Amino acid sequence: MRSSSSEREVPGAAWQWDGEDGGDAGGALGDVVGGGGDGPRMSRRGLLVGAGVLAAGGAVWAFGRSREERPAPRPAPPAPVAVSGPTPVWTYRGPEAMTPERLTTRPNRPLYVTSAGLQLLDPATGSPTRLLRLAPPERQFGDDATAARVVISGDRVFTTSQGHIDGRHLADPAADLTVALPEAVTDDVVLAGCDGTALYGTAYALPTRNDKVPAQKAFAVRITDSTLLWSSPADLGERLLAPSTGPTGPTGTIASVRTREGRTELVVRDAATGRQRWTAPGNENLRWCAIGQRAVHVPDGTGGLRALDLATGAELWTLPPARGENWRAMPPLTAGAAVFLPRDNGVVTAHTEAGPDALWSLRLPFLLDARSHPMLVNDVLYVPGPAGGGVCAVDAATGRLLWTFRDSGPGKDVWSLAADGNCLYAGHDDVLHALPLATV
Repeated sequence: MRSSSSEREVPGAAWQWDGEDGGDAGGALGDVVGGGGDGPRMSRRGLLVGAGVLAAGGAVWAFGRSREERPAPRPAPPAPVAVSGPTPVWTYRGPEAMTPERLTTRPNRPLYVTSAGLQLLDPATGSPTRLLRLAPPERQFGDDATAARVVISGDRVFTTSQGHIDGRHLADPAADLTVALPEAVTDDVVLAGCDGTALYGTAYALPTRNDKVPAQKAFAVRITDSTLLWSSPADLGERLLAPSTGPTGPTGTIASVRTREGRTELVVRDAATGRQRWTAPGNENLRWCAIGQRAVHVPDGTGGLRALDLATGAELWTLPPARGENWRAMPPLTAGAAVFLPRDNGVVTAHTEAGPDALWSLRLPFLLDARSHPMLVNDVLYVPGPAGGGVCAVDAATGRLLWTFRDSGPGKDVWSLAADGNCLYAGHDDVLHALPLATV
């Protein structure tokens, strides 16, 4: 039976080995459905590997079955296709599941992120263009899933090496750069993020003979000339959060979470000087904060949301679950004075920084968890759900549901999102789709 137009494979599907164009980077097999190509092809290396596998399998079966009784090779599973929502421009299926939690911020282009590295894809076709290999993730804070600290800013991805910060260009290898760390922060470094001008992170020094415990400090380094902008002592285990940016650029604020005498608190600093502005008491759920134009939003300890004055740290308002309600606030998305709050019960509400009253409320067709990070593009709010739930496009002004995209593939991960001016890049598990942007 023929499938519908949204479920047919696009003519010209191409198979390609990473590094097949003659480079020595190598890579793993990935396939692209859609986006052109000259038909299926495989490199000589692929043919030799495939022949070896078939030969080994044939030798085993030869002991008990005749040649005619050997089963046919199992075909490769088809790439998942749309079952609702817009038809993808292209679909890429990678060699292993994605690990988007390695990134501190979203890229502005299609990237397939795995434990091995970043596979860059052509925005028009989904074909692999460059593989940036990364060191495997290391857990430095026990259950911290983002301890790999891969920072993307603009056209570069930043990682650390001994005494250096390496900034590899996502499109032009000739534009790669290496920034020497200032002597004050040459110890073990973990990057927290970048605001386009400076890189922020934490440096750890092992204890000396005179010290009983390791030392820790937060720092900021200017990218262009590796100038140390500031360095400030930090409590052991203090976790620097990614710097915040708004519609017009960096907010000039960076925050961290620390524990003193068994109490968790939020520390807010001036991003230009590292000077501590204020601290606020927190709770065991203080794992994130969202910084807007005038307020810092944090968990309130009851499952709700708490807004603190950006300048002083004074409490502005709280939004706890009402009597009889059972939900927990996820990290909100701030856009100027607007605040979009996803809740784990599958409800999204819109607010302003002036108060907790909802401008609109929408119940999504799926539940959410802390990995569901909304994204705002051209006045459309995209909310990712679990693999079987899909992605919803919502009119940010009214809360009207525009569409829900789901695919036919099985999975266990939450959808991750990225976008440029042309497409929304939505993926889960080992699949990434390029979707046309919704219009209001």
